[in-house]
Amino acid sequence: MNTTTEVMSALQAAGAEQTRRTYARHGCNIDCFGVQIGQLKKIAKQIKGNHSLAIELYETGNSDAMYLAGMVVEPPQMTKKQLDSWVKAAGWGMIGEYAVAPVAAESPHGRSLALKWMKSKQPLIAATGWTTYALLLATLPDDQLDLSEVTERVDTVVEQIDTAPNGVRYAMNNFVICVGCYVKPLLKSAKAAAKRLGKVEVDMGDTSCKVPLATEAIAKVESMDRVGKKRKSARC
Repeated sequence: MNTTTEVMSALQAAGAEQTRRTYARHGCNIDCFGVQIGQLKKIAKQIKGNHSLAIELYETGNSDAMYLAGMVVEPPQMTKKQLDSWVKAAGWGMIGEYAVAPVAAESPHGRSLALKWMKSKQPLIAATGWTTYALLLATLPDDQLDLSEVTERVDTVVEQIDTAPNGVRYAMNNFVICVGCYVKPLLKSAKAAAKRLGKVEVDMGDTSCKVPLATEAIAKVESMDRVGKKRKSARC
């Protein structure tokens, strides 16, 4: 497969109505064939390294193609302008937080865009910003992080989470979890923040998804003696 047309045909063939309905329940309100992630990974292997094709796929506005683009694109080649365009076009949380955010985190612009997006009045963009920064915490060595800045963001979560939009609350809660799990020097402050957050209420719609309790998530990683163990990459 070398063209957008060929890939779109493969995606359509791999789509399933049940999966499409599942994505719809989770908030997908854009064009979608309903391709499972496992199938997307198989297609991604066939077009791996084709950066220009990935850019074209994202521009189709089809959710499956956009997610696939996030798997295939070369983050170091992404410009700020392109990433800004991507987050504005994301359409729903799965694309913003699981396609755009990982690509942004692996690009040279992750921190600056995360800080910018966090301030957005658009919930999807703000949530993507918090997720991008959380992925930086999960992947970058601590000496490449501004710990004072991270602490300020934790304080922001504690102060603003109750009045933040629905999806942003989930991302904020996850940010505190990532601080506690991946940034050992800030474990104590993350645990204190998690305790203050308590159970974060997020409307997950017609799904069985639950919001993780930050105190429990951090405690689990701590009990495994894995606090500070970084991920190899932002993208799965």
